[in-house]
Parts: sequence; C-alpha cells; structure tokens
Amino acid sequence: MKGYVHSIETFGLVDGPGVRYVLFVQGCKMRCRYCHNPETWKICTDEDEKMDVGLGWQTAKEAFDRAYRYQNYWKNNGGITVSGGEPLLQIDFVTELFRYAKEKGVHTTLDTSGSIYGEEPATVEKFEKLMEVTDLVMLDIKEMDEEKHKKLTGRSNKNILAMADKMNEMGKEMWIRHVLVPGLTDGKEDLKALRNKLDEWTNVSRVEILPYHTLGAEKSAELNRVQRQFPVPDAAACETAEQTLRMLGLPVTSGRAQKKEDKK
Repeated sequence: MKGYVHSIETFGLVDGPGVRYVLFVQGCKMRCRYCHNPETWKICTDEDEKMDVGLGWQTAKEAFDRAYRYQNYWKNNGGITVSGGEPLLQIDFVTELFRYAKEKGVHTTLDTSGSIYGEEPATVEKFEKLMEVTDLVMLDIKEMDEEKHKKLTGRSNKNILAMADKMNEMGKEMWIRHVLVPGLTDGKEDLKALRNKLDEWTNVSRVEILPYHTLGAEKSAELNRVQRQFPVPDAAACETAEQTLRMLGLPVTSGRAQKKEDKK
C-alpha cells in the first residue's frame, strides 16, 4: 500500500508524547480560514501521477523503515506520529504503517481533524481497524457550533464529533487540540460548549490550546492564494481559554503552534 507523503520531521516535540518522527501526508478536504499548512490541501489518488508538492509516493514499509532509523531517539515514550493534511484520506496506508510500527513495539499517534470519519475511504469499519494499531489520537476540535464550523472550515463537524464519541466508546486515549484565533475561535460560549462536551469524553487525557500564528497566510501568498491574517493571541488570551476548558485532574496546556517550515 502506497501513500503520498508531503514531508517529515525527524525530531518532533509537539506532536504527541516524547520525541516523535512525524510524517505529514498530503491531501485535505477542509478549507480552514486560518489553515497553517495550505500546501497540503491538494489530493492525489493516482499513484502514477506526479505532483509538484511533497516527497511523493511511498509504500508503508518504506515509510516505516525510514522512520525506524531514528528509534534510538524515542526512548520509552516517543514514536511515530502521522499528521497532515488529513491522514484519514489515506487510511489504508496509515493502518499498514502503524501495523509495522506495532510489530516493533513502537508507539503510534494519529493527528487528525476527523472530518471524513464515516465517509470513503475512512469508513467506520476501516477506522476500527486503524484504531487496533493506534495508541493515541490527537483530535483537532475547531468549533462546536455546526454552522460556525461550516463557515470556518467549509464542512460540518458532525463527523468529527461522531468520531470522538466512537473513540470514547472504544476507550481509545485522546488528546483534544483547539487552535485559538482571536475573534474567530475564542468565543466564551463556544469554549464553554467544548468544555461541556469534554465532560462526556472520559478518554481525554490532555487538552492543548494552540495559539494561532501567521505562517499559513505567508504560505498562502506563496501559493497565490489569499488568506486573511488574524491577530496573534497573547498569553492572557491563552490563559483565559485554558481556564474555561480546565477540568479537575486533566492537564490543559497552551502549546506552541508548530511552525512546520523545518520539515524535510
């Protein structure tokens, strides 16, 4: 099984526990107004097609073998993270890659928006197979209100919330991430709605507030696209969001929004 890889990071520190080898796959159906990685949007399904972005097609075995060369850095809590783009668009590739990882006892993390859960190719059956070889899911919750979510991303959030409910039912460990964009995703009532939903998900072990940055707008300009620049949240804004989402005994942190220009 082959997948289209956009880029890799060999020493990731913000994409799961410990030191991670992070593989960013190509393709995404969401069109987030503040997207940090618009260069990963384009979808390629033809293995004979060569695109002008990314590292190109790799088999799952090739991708794992390249990652496993860095296993000495992972120690006891590091491992492999697949991000994107949207990994569920290449679910068969990710499942096979993670299967190789688990055969070697490597910790696996899926970083996803969940927006195509239940749709082809990420059917419920295939997702359950993926979860058999996934240790941790980092789920990006962008907005709780469905209409606001559509305006923000171009898609409904029903699939995303259904996927989170499914993982809770399965008892699969989950980290929740929320990108904080002043005037867009920092509304008090919207954050309270997310906080209330977190009460229902007993499988959430961590919540991260990721401050918006302007790198996506700069990348969009390079791609001859227009992306509005929003204000960058200050420490006080992040702390306010943390306080709204904080639950007893559950870590809520203001993580550094990763700038992925150092990918290889």
